[in-house]
Amino acid sequence: MSAVREGLPEGRYGRSADERADRKLKVVGSVLGVGLLALVGWIGWDYVGGQSVSAEVIKFQIVSDSEVKVHLEVRKEASVTGVCTLDSQDQDHTEVGRADFTFPQESTRVDEVVTLKTTGRATMVELVGCQAAGTAR
Repeated sequence: MSAVREGLPEGRYGRSADERADRKLKVVGSVLGVGLLALVGWIGWDYVGGQSVSAEVIKFQIVSDSEVKVHLEVRKEASVTGVCTLDSQDQDHTEVGRADFTFPQESTRVDEVVTLKTTGRATMVELVGCQAAGTAR
């Protein structure tokens, strides 16, 4: 009696259809992964590079029921006039103050304390955002 083989000899006739399909899926997945990574990187770079004015609230002090002093650090291009919007809220999260502050200094970093007038006792201050003067929000 002779032995019956159930498959082709290994490595003799090239890759099987499954191996070829797996390779194609790996290549397509790699290309899509690299493309997605490049897209996320480009969006991040555009967001960070596109902001000509940014700021950070260093600290704030509640002076009275109608006033809060806010220490801001503003970063901008020296030739740009920056405008930053601050918002304050009371303990019920009701807005009690909002104002725009302009920073025309010919400097790339401005460290300044500004006074935000409020209609009630503020418990928190939030930097809403900053932009170059004359640009629409």
